[in-house]
Order: sequence, then structure tokens, then C-alpha cells
Amino acid sequence: MSTKFTADHEWITLAEGESATVGITLHAQEALGDVVFVDLPEVGRSYAKGEVAGVVESVKAAADVYMPIAGVVTEVNEALRADPALANTDPQGAGWFFKMTLAERGDFDALMDPPAYDALLKTL
Repeated sequence: MSTKFTADHEWITLAEGESATVGITLHAQEALGDVVFVDLPEVGRSYAKGEVAGVVESVKAAADVYMPIAGVVTEVNEALRADPALANTDPQGAGWFFKMTLAERGDFDALMDPPAYDALLKTL
């Protein structure tokens, strides 16, 4: 498994084949504060890279969740919908937002690896 990051603070972990899991980074969760609501994308829908796929609301603000790459949403985290606090306690684990099938593997490869994302965070 390989994890990449976006400048919008989403993470995406590629599993076997073209299947991936997406969520918000720890940095995004810390910036938002306590997450109280999530609006997850529609299963079966195809999204373009950068398209809004959901919304996360906290006690401080609301933020869009963007598609890190083009693809089709195959599953959403119903546990997160029922308990948005999972995004607070484990944003890069049990607090995942959705699973997807990639349209283009090359789009995944073009995202930031962990050292590049860490370098981005140092500029913020």
C-alpha cells in the first residue's frame, strides 16, 4: 500500500489494483477542530480530480473535501457518518471518508509523497 497527499490536505492510500481509500489529513483535522458532521459522496458516481466530493463541518468551520484524483466512489464510511468524531480521533485510519476506483494510475503517482507533504506543511 502506498499513501499520497494533496495540497488540499486529503490523503489517498492505494491498495491492490486501482482501489484506493481517501480521507482528510491530521493537519486538516487539527485546523478544523472537532468534526461534528460529514457529508459523504454518492456511491457509484464518477468524480473529476479536484471536484467537491463531500463536506466536513466542525465547531469552527466547514470545509470541502475534494477528489484527489478522478475516479468512481465505490464505498463510503457509514461509521463516520454515524460518528463524525472518528475524523478527530483517527483521521488517517478509522476516520476515512470513502473508497474509490482510480480512473488513471498516473494521477495517483503525480500526488505528493509523505516527504513532499511534510515539506508543504513546513511552509504553512
